[in-house]
Amino acid sequence: MEKVGIVGVGQTKYERKKEDTFAELVFEATTAALADAGAEIGDIDNVVTVSNDFWDGRTISSMAVQDAAGSYNKDVSCVEGDGVFGAMYGMMRALSGSFDTTLVVAHVKGSEGNMNLITNAMFDPIYQRQIGIDATSSAALQARRYMEKTGATEEDFARVSVKNHSNGVNNPLAQIRKKITIDDVMKSRKISEPLKLFDCSPITDGAAAIVISNAKGVKRFKKDPIWILGASHLSDSYTLGYRDLAYPRALEAASKKAYAMAGITDPLKQLDVAELADAYSYMELLWYEGLGLSPKGKGAELIRSGATGMDGELPVNPSGGLLSAHPVLVAGLARIIEVTLQLRGEAGDRQIKGASKALAHGINGPCGQAHGVFVLGS
Repeated sequence: MEKVGIVGVGQTKYERKKEDTFAELVFEATTAALADAGAEIGDIDNVVTVSNDFWDGRTISSMAVQDAAGSYNKDVSCVEGDGVFGAMYGMMRALSGSFDTTLVVAHVKGSEGNMNLITNAMFDPIYQRQIGIDATSSAALQARRYMEKTGATEEDFARVSVKNHSNGVNNPLAQIRKKITIDDVMKSRKISEPLKLFDCSPITDGAAAIVISNAKGVKRFKKDPIWILGASHLSDSYTLGYRDLAYPRALEAASKKAYAMAGITDPLKQLDVAELADAYSYMELLWYEGLGLSPKGKGAELIRSGATGMDGELPVNPSGGLLSAHPVLVAGLARIIEVTLQLRGEAGDRQIKGASKALAHGINGPCGQAHGVFVLGS
């Protein structure tokens, strides 16, 4: 396919921002991405915003931020879902030939909503919402199923939390910057069996933006592009009972497509760094398997080996991941930004030396129903 790259990135600090409006968050991320690209809004041909009416507490939520995203007199579209799917749509627009350059911006204020009520609404309205199921209780069902099928333990989940919280200490944008131990995780209060407080990501506010350009448009910008080598997204069944929650087949299929585009045959050896959507600690182990980083049922063995630590064969979530800051909707876009910074050598204290090929991943829906995968290279 035609070459498409990322030429600008911008993020707010991820925290609870009670004083900031949606528009202020979007404006901060947008101007940061433009400045990073050495560009002005006139260099952007179209805008894609990422938002959700439930999280924003209003209908047509994208309209509240379109002016802050610089979309005046431009073609603008909205994606309802995780930022990784907004980036996918932005990439498609750059590939279409209709636009050379695209700004993608995502925002959320989790602190202004009720996560349990909001995520309860993603389930079937007739049979499932009535029992009160939400993102966390459904994740607990998935975690238990995974434990029973593979033999993974709560201590294995805790290893993910310890690793990612330790990494988050080096990320100045992270909401939680705190080193913890396996014992700290195991003793933290139960949220939904078997998940404990430190197995769950925090409620976070923030925004992020990227500038995407095709080969024709990159001359408008000062930054050398980080090229998108492969990308794919797939969704599994909406109903939890129609899936094997212990294995992410949609992620496996999506990653295989992205790897084929990028020429990746052994991701554990050929990738230098990865940022995965670890909304709950056990998810990272599941995603290892779906991404082909470990054999099926062996994700726990990979975390035990230390291969995904900062000094391991493939560092995963050097930013601290979602366990250190989870701005819903923004999360996948932030993963793309983090690996872009890694490939530029601009990740500061969380930098992986010599990174030249990376993976970014985002999810949508209960228990990782839909997955988006990007492989990027410098």
